[in-house]
Amino acid sequence: MNILMIVIVAVFSIAAVLTLFRIIRGPSILDRAVASDVLLTEVMCVLGAEMAINGHTRSIPVLLIIAAVGVFGSISVARYVARRDNTTS
Repeated sequence: MNILMIVIVAVFSIAAVLTLFRIIRGPSILDRAVASDVLLTEVMCVLGAEMAINGHTRSIPVLLIIAAVGVFGSISVARYVARRDNTTS
C-alpha cells in the first residue's frame, strides 16, 4: 500500500506542477480556465483516492463543493469570452 501511495503522490504532483505552469504561462484566458479546471479535477481525484485508501466518505461534501466551483467558474469564463467576442466583431 505504501508503494501505491508513493505512485499516486508522484503522478498527481507532476500533473499539478504542469497544470500550474499552464495557468501561469497560458497564452489566453481559455488556456488558463481549462488548466484551472484540470487542477480542480486533480484535487478531486486526490481526495477520492484518499477516501478509497482510508475507507471513508467524509470528503464527499468537499468534492461536491469543488465540482460546483469548477462548473460555475467554467460557465463564467465562457460567458465572459462570448461577450468579449461579440463586442469586438
